[in-house]
Amino acid sequence: MTDPQIVLTERVQQALARAFGPEHADADPLIRPSQFADFQANVAMSLAKRLRRSPREVAESIAAELSDFPGTIEVSGPGFLNLTLDNAWIESEARRMHADPRLGVGTSTPPQTIVIDYSAPNAAKEMHVGHLRTTIVGDSLARMHEHLGNKVIRQNHLGDWGTPFGMLIEHLLDIGEAAAVEQLEAGQGTEFYQAARAKFDGDETFKTRARARVSTLQSGDPETLRLWHVFMDATVRFFNKVYAMLGVTLTDADIAGESMYNPMLQRTCDDLEAAGTAVISEGALCVFPPGFTGSDDKPLPLIIRKSDGGYGYATTDMAAIRYRVHDLKADRILYVVGNEQALHFQMVFAAAKQAGWLPDTTSAEHVRIGMMLGKDGRRFKTRSGESVKLMDLLQEAVDRAAKLIEDRGHDEATQREIAHAVGMAAVKYADLSVSHDSEYVFDFDRMVAMTGNTGPYMQYATTRIHSIFRGAGISPADATAPIVLAAPAERALGLHLLGFGELVSQVAADSEPHRLCAFLFQTASLLSTFYEECPVIKEGVDPEIRDQRLALCALTLRVLETGLDLLGVPVLQRM
Repeated sequence: MTDPQIVLTERVQQALARAFGPEHADADPLIRPSQFADFQANVAMSLAKRLRRSPREVAESIAAELSDFPGTIEVSGPGFLNLTLDNAWIESEARRMHADPRLGVGTSTPPQTIVIDYSAPNAAKEMHVGHLRTTIVGDSLARMHEHLGNKVIRQNHLGDWGTPFGMLIEHLLDIGEAAAVEQLEAGQGTEFYQAARAKFDGDETFKTRARARVSTLQSGDPETLRLWHVFMDATVRFFNKVYAMLGVTLTDADIAGESMYNPMLQRTCDDLEAAGTAVISEGALCVFPPGFTGSDDKPLPLIIRKSDGGYGYATTDMAAIRYRVHDLKADRILYVVGNEQALHFQMVFAAAKQAGWLPDTTSAEHVRIGMMLGKDGRRFKTRSGESVKLMDLLQEAVDRAAKLIEDRGHDEATQREIAHAVGMAAVKYADLSVSHDSEYVFDFDRMVAMTGNTGPYMQYATTRIHSIFRGAGISPADATAPIVLAAPAERALGLHLLGFGELVSQVAADSEPHRLCAFLFQTASLLSTFYEECPVIKEGVDPEIRDQRLALCALTLRVLETGLDLLGVPVLQRM
């Protein structure tokens, strides 16, 4: 089956070539959904000036070349082409889609290796709301690329190395390993860090010990590394609780923290300096990628090694790019990181190209993540001004969802299961339905609503279809009658569903999960209209029509459940 918009684009382009010459074959037909027809092509308006003809005359010439169009064509107004597809064509494509296990979603040819850098919490502190969007968006992109047949390599670039670990290890020794592990596994990493920091700032003896511990850590002292592992293992176990609650696909095998690149940093500096890509400037080793200047119009440096000999984020990120290109054989590298890092990544990518480490055959892309805001329009924080712990936020979502469904007659275990799924759907879908580079206001009341473009509403759409099948006494998999789209609501739903396969490919190509959310929300809205206008199992419905509508319900259910699964949003059979 084929996306109708793609079919129409190809047909109109062929008509343009026949009417005006092959040089116009690649013109954008400007096909958009229309309230006057299924679609409208506006290309005549843009092409008329070049052809020195009136738009209506151009439109009529195009229409004359569309004799094989599977529907009707009308030239309207000053030169719009209104395109209405035949029901028979839509039904044929819908039936093909219903028979296709992949629902028209293609596979990448050839498959690519996609490295996705996402989540990346700082092990020195607990995960907070700032990590929510990078984790959710990155995981949805990983799911989509795997569905398209690409090889996805997840990279959880933990902040697990550097000077803070001197004081963290010393604090661990002070309170004892068992107490430290218990605190870190309980998600009190921020409190652990604050206690260590207070001692570092107020106790000179502790500060001396902490600084010495940094040296032994960086030199690879076995006992210090053992203590570092005790700290990290406990911290990662808590991270995994958060990931499990969110239902994201990250595992311990995906951890590629700063510590992993530490052995590569000296060579990174040496190779860049030997190649002349990096030079000493004011005592620091710097790359000056072309096109970047500061407020004083002087070239902006990417500092690879600080003047005191220390390394920074740029050093690690340069080592990571080389590793991901050379060792992981990446075709695409997606960095799902906050908007505020935009300049840093632009310079890192430019420096890597300058060094020859990022060839034209590999693309490096910053998937920018906008800030989460509170209702006051400021960065989302607690009333005391601190970062909101991610686990606390997720638990509140579950608690609110539990109240939403508490009077629905479920047993306690089912109630907990549904509340968890609804809570996670509310949080994840609210995030994914907004363009990832936009700021958005975190509002629980809106997120858990059963109406509007929300996760719970999308779950309700799937449970409504499952309810129809329970009433019919058959499984969705058994609804195999030919799809017939006689009523307007049936036709609108069937036509819309045909765009699913192409949309998934485009969403993955452009890293725009919000477009899949918009498609699924429109699906659910069209389903609601269909549900109201086209009875399926109501008494008196002709059995043949009943079976045809059940088949359309089954196709809609598969699109909704597949789409939500690609987003990482849990689906339900009952609410």
